Amino acid sequence: MKKLIKVIGNFFMAIYRIIDKLIVTPISRLIFNIREYLRAKNIKLEYIINRPNFMIYVSLILAVFVFLLIDSKVITLVESEAEVITNVPVTVNYNEEAYVVEGIPETVDIVLIGRKSDIYLAKQLGTNNVILDLSDYDARDSAYRVYLSYTKSIDSIQYKLDPSYVTVTIKDKISVTKNIDYDLINEQYLREELSVESVELDRSEVVVKGSEDAINSIASVKALIDLNNDTLSDVGTFTVDNVKLVAYDSKGEVLDNIEIVPNVMSATITLDTYSKSVPIKVRTTGTLVTGKAIASILINNSNSHSITIYGDEEQISEILNVPVTINIDGDGANSTRNYNVTISKPTGVRALSENNASITVTFGDEKQKEVEISTISSKNLASGYTANIIGTSSVPVIVKGVQSVIDDVTEDNINAYIDLEGYTPGEYDVEVKIENDDPRLNFVVSSKVKVKISN
Repeated sequence: MKKLIKVIGNFFMAIYRIIDKLIVTPISRLIFNIREYLRAKNIKLEYIINRPNFMIYVSLILAVFVFLLIDSKVITLVESEAEVITNVPVTVNYNEEAYVVEGIPETVDIVLIGRKSDIYLAKQLGTNNVILDLSDYDARDSAYRVYLSYTKSIDSIQYKLDPSYVTVTIKDKISVTKNIDYDLINEQYLREELSVESVELDRSEVVVKGSEDAINSIASVKALIDLNNDTLSDVGTFTVDNVKLVAYDSKGEVLDNIEIVPNVMSATITLDTYSKSVPIKVRTTGTLVTGKAIASILINNSNSHSITIYGDEEQISEILNVPVTINIDGDGANSTRNYNVTISKPTGVRALSENNASITVTFGDEKQKEVEISTISSKNLASGYTANIIGTSSVPVIVKGVQSVIDDVTEDNINAYIDLEGYTPGEYDVEVKIENDDPRLNFVVSSKVKVKISN
């Protein structure tokens, strides 16, 4: 009530200011100027005002003046105006426990038509309620056409709704029980050294409600556990409340027309830290200048340097080393060169104990020697086939590197193989390849072996 009184008071105060500015002040100024003029001419104003016909003439002139103003619409007393109020929420009345309604708009627009003062009051009162009343409607297969209604705050206002009606479908609401799983979100905000060891939800099932079509489209119901939580900052077990539940369809889209009871739950999360020490493995790209080879590689001034990796136990258990790559293209003219590298995290690793390394490479003159290889394995042979090397007992392999490195290379150090991917039964001449993980060595195989593949 106080708000309404204040609005009305402000309205009349605004009218008073307009009248004072446009009528009272100009007339007062005119009378004052006339009086000063007559005083200068030695004509007494009281004498003129007291004449019998003076007020009649003044009234007639003012009446004609006001008539002309109104007739020319300079002053508007009853002219209607229109104004649009956008995005007005729609209130829906129906039996939410028994039915599901599809096709309800979230908002509509209202066009207010009336006097400007009434429109102003209607906007200030802020009671623009749009209602969709479905309380007398039952579920059926065909759609209903239902008109929206508007709660008027000012009776003198006309209104139009856009849209004025909606087409809705009312379906029976059914409920079923669904198992729930969980998804971890915002894992990037979890401290890098930490991993989620286990998650336990406080319930395994929830009730989902909706139309039969909507229920049948549910592929999964999941609890979305947000790891961007200040309490999840160290090793230990924590309880996270108000975990949101979401239903998904087979395409992974969120189903908004499903009600989940309850719609939130709690989860117990156990955080741990798993780590493992693995060596850094140097790989090279490019080609040294002719006649040069790598004599030695130091990682942070050490022949063998290891770092600690952090991540999920299952994933990091399979990681044997962390590779770094240096580009040696065109190098070798100088005796040594230093490379500063950034260590990239392998898949499954959340954090590294070091992110950078200094690689020092020493170069020397390239030498070579020949080693006979009699043991050759096969790879990628299709299931159900067997392969046998025929006619050859061994193949020569040229080993290249600095003398001190190749002196230690024997047949036991060389892993030779043939790649049989795509081969079918028959006899083939297949190229021999060398599996080399030592950047100080190069291997050259110029011969092939004959292989017989059988069922």
